[in-house]
Amino acid sequence: MADIGLVGLGVMGANLSLNMAEKGYTVAVYNRTTEKTDAFMKSAGPLAARLVPCRTLTELAEAVAPPRPVVIMVKAGDPVDEQAQVLSGHFGRGDILIDCGNANFRDTRRRVEEYKSRGIDFLGVGVSGGEEGARHGPSIMAGGSEAAWARVQKIFDAISAKFDGEPCCARVGPEGAGHFVKTIHNGIEYADMQMIAEIYGLMRDGMGLSAGRMAKIFRRWNEGPLKSYLIEITAKVLEAADPLSGRPMVEVIQDTAGQKGTGRWSVMEAQELGVPATVIEAAILARSLSAQKPARLAAEAMFGAAPRKLDPPLNQGDTALSVLENALLAGKIVAYAQGFEVLGKASETWGWHLPLATVAKIWRAGCIIRSVFLDDIARAVAASGATVNLMTIPPFAGLMKAANTSLRAIVAEAALKGIPVPALSAALAYFDYLRTGRSTADLTQAQRDFFGAHGFERTDAPGKEAHGPWALGLG
Repeated sequence: MADIGLVGLGVMGANLSLNMAEKGYTVAVYNRTTEKTDAFMKSAGPLAARLVPCRTLTELAEAVAPPRPVVIMVKAGDPVDEQAQVLSGHFGRGDILIDCGNANFRDTRRRVEEYKSRGIDFLGVGVSGGEEGARHGPSIMAGGSEAAWARVQKIFDAISAKFDGEPCCARVGPEGAGHFVKTIHNGIEYADMQMIAEIYGLMRDGMGLSAGRMAKIFRRWNEGPLKSYLIEITAKVLEAADPLSGRPMVEVIQDTAGQKGTGRWSVMEAQELGVPATVIEAAILARSLSAQKPARLAAEAMFGAAPRKLDPPLNQGDTALSVLENALLAGKIVAYAQGFEVLGKASETWGWHLPLATVAKIWRAGCIIRSVFLDDIARAVAASGATVNLMTIPPFAGLMKAANTSLRAIVAEAALKGIPVPALSAALAYFDYLRTGRSTADLTQAQRDFFGAHGFERTDAPGKEAHGPWALGLG
């Protein structure tokens, strides 16, 4: 009998199946088109001995040992509902449906309740790491009942990435908690990628550096505090040559970025929770504007191209590169601070009790945002004993004190030279607002009271609603 079933043999599903088989588990596999199942089995090599190809869902149900867990790896949204509905007709009480796709956590919460009434457990499991991670070890964020997770945890622990021998895999909470954590992971990923792209733009357009030179810089940065998967692959991407033209690969790639939805979800949920995630939001804006290529070309023709070339000392030498490195570090700290604040607020709002230190730990390997940075976050969150802004606790407070001047210099110079840095700008604005003891919201409250009688709190009478003289016709 198979230990687990899997439906959907796309790239991620196929790689997860091979990962499980390689770790010693027998996997019953099914795909809607049997041709894909056959092709997958032929390509599995020696691992095919631990794979059970199923032509029908009845065969799948009969092949898996009860209580039967089955992973669903199909496109998020309606396809998951459709597949789960069909599967539930072949499965019964005590069986477990496991959605490992990029689902909206609200859909997962609904599905948990729907299948609970039928006696079927539903787990929402976020899997990060792309194709390579799925095959050799992803970061895994599970949500659902403790009992259901306990029955499959060994399998997921085994296939997950490891950091110092520790599985990058955990049940982070009930219901949709796993998919929510994965969503915020992806939001931070968007922000991180965008800030790296902005630094690249400053090097390319502001300093006139070649792709090869930039590759060496990112490679060197990957040996310091910015060491991470995204910095590592940025160096590899920049040093790659186009096999057709011989030019740097980045120079022949159209500058229009795609997105699949998780980044937008992270911003929408942050706004719903009342938590600023401005760096992530700026990254979404940048991707959306990148897709408007004709409009950008027309605007450039109308308004003229920006001057772009940076002035000394930010246009050359090790000093300029050090400023860029520190600016990226500061922006990264802000992005993670915002992401973890969203997680903390969601935990409080939904009663999830998210283990934020554990979340940081399971992101240390396997996932796209893995970095040495996360080890520091795990220790800092564990030591703080409460959900606090990462920027305000060691070691990040000290890093921000040292690096915010670099962020300020870069954003200011970029603004003067017309180089768009929306995510870095958002990070600086957030930092400055957070450290402003008295903001300008007093005027905003006065305006709200003037036109809508919304009231405000006086500095000399806290906790009491007050109105301005305009409410009495005295303004």
